[in-house]
Amino acid sequence: MGDNTQLRSDEEQPPPAQIPLLSSNLQNDAVGGLHQRQQEIRTSNRLDDSLEYLERFLTCLGFNQSSLLSFSLSWAAFTVVGVLVPVLALELSECDGCEMYQIKNFEVGIVASQACLAAVSLFCISFNLRKYGIRRFLFVDRYGGQMVRFTDLYVKQIAASMRLLIWWLLPCFILKTAREVIRILYVQHKSRWISVAISVPLTLSWTYVSTISLSASILFHLLCNLQFIHFDDYAKLLERESDVMVFIEEHIRLRYHLSKISHRFRIFLLLQFLVVTVSQVVTLFQTTVYSGMINLSNGGDFAISAIVQVVGIILCLHAATRISHRAQGIASFACRWHALATCTSTDACLRHSNSLGSMEPLSQSNLLDITFSESDLDSMDYIAMPTTTQLASYMSSYHRRQAFVMYLQANPGGITIFGWTVDRGLINTIFFLELTLVTFVLGQTVVFNSA
Repeated sequence: MGDNTQLRSDEEQPPPAQIPLLSSNLQNDAVGGLHQRQQEIRTSNRLDDSLEYLERFLTCLGFNQSSLLSFSLSWAAFTVVGVLVPVLALELSECDGCEMYQIKNFEVGIVASQACLAAVSLFCISFNLRKYGIRRFLFVDRYGGQMVRFTDLYVKQIAASMRLLIWWLLPCFILKTAREVIRILYVQHKSRWISVAISVPLTLSWTYVSTISLSASILFHLLCNLQFIHFDDYAKLLERESDVMVFIEEHIRLRYHLSKISHRFRIFLLLQFLVVTVSQVVTLFQTTVYSGMINLSNGGDFAISAIVQVVGIILCLHAATRISHRAQGIASFACRWHALATCTSTDACLRHSNSLGSMEPLSQSNLLDITFSESDLDSMDYIAMPTTTQLASYMSSYHRRQAFVMYLQANPGGITIFGWTVDRGLINTIFFLELTLVTFVLGQTVVFNSA
């Protein structure tokens, strides 16, 4: 009796080895969740720091116009530094016999074109930042739980954009400084310090307006590259998921944000293109009509300003074309995915039907049996067709994939300017328009002057 009682008590007690195992699993899960939350906080902090640094930089340039005071200070600083300072410096730099080293008409045209381009950039970007804020402007707050996956890529793209700005601005600044040093050395004023006092404000003003115009192009370039990250992830989504509705919903979201970017930047892109085109045409007119000698000193600013303007256009067109072709390339990727899924599903369906009918591999004896069967009914016994449910499921998934591919082909997406998709076709059109303008200007100046 005592042995039975002891046996029941032993059975009622849980095995002692299972308790530490359960507690260790719970502890590991808790530690893993804690590490994951800490990782999310660290990555979020890195993105916050990058965005804060970018916002401070834009504030220094005057793009942050969230209040009436900041709006007034921004445009007042632009008017003084970008317009009044270079105009006054050019008025004070007049001297007799200085056309060898500076031509006032050239300088005034350059200042006007740079100020117009910077004003367009400052107005368009500040309007969007004031309306949406830096996070909504860059579309870095829309993925919620998936934010951690993209945070490191966001930070890298922001840092790469800042390096790109320095990479293009620094060589132009060196060229501008060298040109001003040459003018200080050769332009005769009453004192050498007067030449320095004139050249330094001109250099600072040029740096200010050039940084504004290039920063606007860099921001558009950054925004397109951030969307490029999501299109790359969308291509990987086709390999991970099989639900067509998930693909369609995600593509609608991506296409919606491309349309928002196009809507926000269409005025900026159009005005930037018009200002740069008019500036280059006027420059070509001035240099071809001018009868004197043009050298690095009196015509160097033409080349420097042209580099800044053309680089801004190229950055915008390259980013827009890249994201447009990636958006359009999703359709071809989906077609390949649809073809592979269809072929794989067909093979799997046939293998499944073969297994249902217990069909063995067809050897020569099987072929003979099928060929010389006594009746057609005997030969039909060897072919096991899929069931109605299998066929309906297969055709349903096929039609869903086919509808998805047709949707992508009808809605390619991309960056647009009032309905014109920015792709290679539009770039070819722009190139031939510019070539037409150049040949027209050369025909009106060089040919007629020679005649």
